[in-house]
Parts: sequence; structure tokens; C-alpha cells
Amino acid sequence: MAQEKIGFIGLGLMGRAMVECLQKAGHPVTVLGNRDRTGLEEAVGRGGTEAASARTLAEETDIVMLCVGTSEQVEARIFGDDGVLAGAKDGQVVIDFGTSLPASTLKIGAALAEKGAIYLDAPLGRTPSHAKDGMLNIMCAGNEDAYASVKPVLEVLGENVFHLGKLGNGHTIKLINNFFAMTTATAMSEAFAAADAAGIDRQALYGVMSAGPLHSGMMDFIRNYAVDGKVDLAFSVANGSKDVGYYRQMTEDLGLASRMSGAADATLSEAKAGGSGDLMIPQMVDWLSENLKKD
Repeated sequence: MAQEKIGFIGLGLMGRAMVECLQKAGHPVTVLGNRDRTGLEEAVGRGGTEAASARTLAEETDIVMLCVGTSEQVEARIFGDDGVLAGAKDGQVVIDFGTSLPASTLKIGAALAEKGAIYLDAPLGRTPSHAKDGMLNIMCAGNEDAYASVKPVLEVLGENVFHLGKLGNGHTIKLINNFFAMTTATAMSEAFAAADAAGIDRQALYGVMSAGPLHSGMMDFIRNYAVDGKVDLAFSVANGSKDVGYYRQMTEDLGLASRMSGAADATLSEAKAGGSGDLMIPQMVDWLSENLKKD
């Protein structure tokens, strides 16, 4: 597998760390960047090749990987005359590492299948620093034979690599996970903001709440910022808003009416619309302390 040619689209913080990990393991990598060429130039400097388009990247590689921000961006790289689909080959595996809408994933999978290519959704857990060291959590779904064929490469990138069944399951599970995470994070942020308004020490509140079954890693992330000013969860309000919105769209596509996601969606959307999208999720403590009061 070390000789498999890998094409990688999306060189943000996560993507560039993944490419570095693949290159350190000896995989030849062809890359396609966007407006910011920093990650692309780093990859080329380590011996990578720059593709002229997504189509040529697919034509010149064995495995295509995407790590971009939204389903719209994934579809922009897949479809069109210069997209991955136009250059896809029989037996080629295309992997989406982003957090995407399952309905979009299924549409792309069907289109690639017509070319004989196979689509896998494989959203990620953990951070770019974990990616650089091959320590990601990878939630892969789709054709089991295709998964088995690329698993050695996934294991270069991930400490924990899961196969979760049919195509779309990875993105579905990731959205459920992120809905729950963002709901917990915004609820804990509001708890601290309410304590501020009542004149209660934040650590005193945390001490009581964490002594019982409410205690969680997400609670600790929010506490560490609220009490110590440390941002341990480098995940932006804009990304949180996108993922909760995707979760709500997914539940609508399933014929469901989500109740519990409404508050997190409204809160994160309001913060983003007000210009706070670049805040990290733990910093919602400050935003809610400022905005919880009635007008």
C-alpha cells in the first residue's frame, strides 16, 4: 500500500497535517489546494505534486481523499467538467473525511458508482496535532471490500479506525455526535453565565455539577476556559453552527422533527450572525454572559 498514489483535496489545518503524516509514512501524494497555498507549498516542499484540477488529480492517483468544510464544497470538487467524477476510474476509492450531509454523501456515492468508483465517508475525531502523528479517530462507512483495501492507509492516519456499515453511516453518526457535543457545550456555557448573573463563583458551580452524573469531558472543556481561561477545544462557533444545522437538516431528511437541537442551533446561529463565528466553542461562556440578559 505504500506505493499507492494518493490524491488529497483540502489543505486546511487538518488536511495539511494529514498530508504530512502520509508523506512521512512514504506515500506519494498529489495535492490540490484553494486560495491559501500555504499547506500546498508545504506538501510540495516535502516531495508532493500539485494537481492542475480535481479531475487530473483523480486521473493520476489511486485513492482520492477530501478534507473540506461543507457538503457544498465537497460537491464542487466532485462534480463538473474538472471534478473528481470526470477523472474517476473503475475500482478507485474516494474518501470524504469532512463532516457532510448524508443525503449529499449518498448522491455522490451513486454518481461515482456509475463510473465504477467507490465512495466512503470517513469523518474524523481529534485535532490536527493528532493527525500529524497518525492518532485520529476515523469513522468510516461504505463498501466493506473497499474499506478493507484502504484500511492500511487509514491506519497510517488513525489510532482508532472504525467501519460503521453502509455508506452515509459515518456522517450520520458524526452529526449525531456533534449535535450532542454542541448542545452540551452551549448548555454548560449558559450555566456559567447564569451563575455569573446570580453572583455564584464558577468553580463552585462546577464542583457541585461535576460531582454527579453530569460530569463529562465536554463539561471540563468549558470549565477550563470559564475558570482558567484555557481553550482546550479548538472548534469554532461557525463550525459548531454548521454541524448542528446539518444535524437538523439530516433529521428533516429522515422525516423527523428534532426538538433538542433547536436551542443550540439558535444560540450558535445568533453568535455567528453577530460576528462571533471565529470564537472557539468554550468562549461561548463569555458570549452568553454578555447576551443572556433580556433586552
